[in-house]
Amino acid sequence: MHVSVIGNPGDTVVVTVRGDLDLDSATVLGTTLDRVLDQPAPRVVVDVSGVAFCDSTGLSSFVLGHHRARAAGGWLRVAAPSAWLLGLLETVGLTPHVEIYPSVADALATDRDL
Repeated sequence: MHVSVIGNPGDTVVVTVRGDLDLDSATVLGTTLDRVLDQPAPRVVVDVSGVAFCDSTGLSSFVLGHHRARAAGGWLRVAAPSAWLLGLLETVGLTPHVEIYPSVADALATDRDL
């Protein structure tokens, strides 16, 4: 798995994830999210367009990141999931809680601070 970060402190950060998000690799995403969420009112978009597989540890990274961002007065949005990943997010009940957007551009364009 590969994770990259684009953004500046005080601005929206885009975290791009590529590959399999599973028990062996979710620590990389968790560590990255810890770093970008460690600011006042963090705004983070997680681009999952390149995620081929995701297990429960990967899903928990989204949930923990969402809760941490909200507690700090910010938000975490998941963008561009494949049809398979969107189905998984819906099946496990995350879509009512974690904001999901069809693209990174849509996630960045939304002005709502939830």
